[in-house]
Amino acid sequence: MLVHNVFFYLRKNLDGPEITEFRMGLESLKSIEHVEAVYIGSPAPVAERPALVANYDFCLTVLLKDVSAHDAYQLDPLHQAFLQTHKEKWKKVRVYDAG
Repeated sequence: MLVHNVFFYLRKNLDGPEITEFRMGLESLKSIEHVEAVYIGSPAPVAERPALVANYDFCLTVLLKDVSAHDAYQLDPLHQAFLQTHKEKWKKVRVYDAG
């Protein structure tokens, strides 16, 4: 199992429809053949603590069978379309892959 976590820091000047469009773009990734599961969220309303990172806008967690599935996911046309369509909406992205 490979867990692909992506944290998106969106540009602050996006309006509501642009943010909704971005969220729908994330949802579209659920249709990629090699995906076992996809979870999309934003910072949870939990108590602050020193190790907590809560300054991102969206977190995408994708579960994949293995590294080969991950590599296929990266090249999938739906993933590539998401990147092309939405890359101007974020100012920073952080990726944490765990296996």
